[in-house]
Amino acid sequence: MYTPEKCKYTKTHEWACIENGVAAVGITDYAQHEISDIVFVELPKPGANIRQGERCAVIESVKAASDFFAPVSGEVVEANSALAAEPALANQSPHEKGWFCKIKLSGDGGQAALMDYAAYQQFTASLKH
Repeated sequence: MYTPEKCKYTKTHEWACIENGVAAVGITDYAQHEISDIVFVELPKPGANIRQGERCAVIESVKAASDFFAPVSGEVVEANSALAAEPALANQSPHEKGWFCKIKLSGDGGQAALMDYAAYQQFTASLKH
């Protein structure tokens, strides 16, 4: 559904796949490997206004709790109820079934600050030791 090559990325490992002014957002495959087994996700509520770079969800894994930072700005129009019921979807299918929410962008939503797929691949490669 949301292929990694078509998405935009943050340096904090969130993705946004934008179509017709609405962004589906989630964590990257890289992030889910780092976080490990996800056991709980607190998603933002529809109607919430969120700003790019601000915490808008919480991810709990067997290791620790992590914040999810909004990759774009706008209004949450849908939360992924399947992910809320089965948090492991973020591990199993971070782009297809494990998306977090959909955000109707305000303006361009801050897209210019995001990396494309190639730039994100270079970025994550630079993190490996």
